[in-house]
Amino acid sequence: MLDAAVAALEDGDVGTGRRVAARALAVARDAAEELRGIVAGLEPVTLNEVGLAAAVREVANRTAGRRGASVEVAIADTELGEGARSSLFQVIREALDQAVRRGPPTSVSVTLDRTATGGVELVISDDAAPERRQAVIDGLAERAAELNGTFEARRDGALTTIRLVLPPSAARL
Repeated sequence: MLDAAVAALEDGDVGTGRRVAARALAVARDAAEELRGIVAGLEPVTLNEVGLAAAVREVANRTAGRRGASVEVAIADTELGEGARSSLFQVIREALDQAVRRGPPTSVSVTLDRTATGGVELVISDDAAPERRQAVIDGLAERAAELNGTFEARRDGALTTIRLVLPPSAARL
């Protein structure tokens, strides 16, 4: 678009050049806004400013809550390393996104708590339609493996449940 604006201006067609440049500016602003939304969804400012619980509530309400799902978030006050916190957030975000894509769900639950050994356990459950793509489950399992964690995904009746457990060493990363 900018090439077209420059060409119009070089040809002396100021009106067309201005219109095309104004349209290019609008497109660039829209793209910048969309990019800010994508970046915020990847790792929102709230994750570092006010913690994992607030960031998870925000993404859960934005992703599933806007679809009318009942969203329950219970995140224990756990001290996590920055890498673990970010990775767990990414797993939660992806699991919620996939639930909405499959469903939409009417109920979603996200819990994070300490294990008896000092690690953490993340459990995400939803009543959306069953997962149809193994690649989604494989991707979440790969994230868990990168953190030295264990991963399980199962379907029991109407619920899909994802369980990720990090050992104490991974929770501090």
